[in-house]
Amino acid sequence: MATYLDRILDHHRHRAAADTRPVENLLAQATAMEPARGFGRRLAETAGLAVIAEVKRRSPSKGVLVSDLDPAVLARAYESGGASCLSVLTDEPHFGGSSADLQAARAAVTLPVLRKDFTVDRRDVLDARLMGADAVLLIAAALADAELLELHRLALAVGLDALVEIHDEAELARAVAVGATLVGVNQRDLVTFEVDQQRAVRMAPLMPPGVVRVAESGVRSHDDAAALHAAGYHAVLVGESLVTSGDPETATRHLRSA
Repeated sequence: MATYLDRILDHHRHRAAADTRPVENLLAQATAMEPARGFGRRLAETAGLAVIAEVKRRSPSKGVLVSDLDPAVLARAYESGGASCLSVLTDEPHFGGSSADLQAARAAVTLPVLRKDFTVDRRDVLDARLMGADAVLLIAAALADAELLELHRLALAVGLDALVEIHDEAELARAVAVGATLVGVNQRDLVTFEVDQQRAVRMAPLMPPGVVRVAESGVRSHDDAAALHAAGYHAVLVGESLVTSGDPETATRHLRSA
């Protein structure tokens, strides 16, 4: 029986298969873009725990999070609260996002922006660069070894940082094998969507030196953030708890204080 992740990936792979745009043209446009803002560098240089604050309209498990979300207003609140970077959902069918959300958020602030989506094809990477993203998400669980290597190399070649998302030791080994220096541990199981708040803590000692470490999902409080910082993480990526907080600026500042 297909899982929810399987259905999401099937959608993106079918869409990629139907995309006939010449890769060479997109690559030429991407390489002509202005330099990106340096997503990984910003995280590494942040004193204390960096916060990657997410622009997220809805989730598969919770539905609509904020009905009148304005990406630009939210991005400015995050920046005022001390966020180091933004993450913006651009998947429309499952998360209600769009490239317009990313562009509006990025134009409103000076922060580097991650395109949060299900990247399965070279055009996805190039589109991320063309829409103005500074980093792209590569989910190890969604990609074969050859795909992960190809997309990671392409991202770096066009000036993007690549956040390689993992869940366990085997996926960490795969991330290291492709040369990833920016690794995120997703505490949410992509099959069941349940959160294990100790997953990132367990994985932290296994991370090699020189890797910028990001903990994703399940970060709901100052104490959660403090525990992850103590475990050795440079940053936390936080979406739902900030979006639904009612005061995203203060909520971001509270996480930063960890």
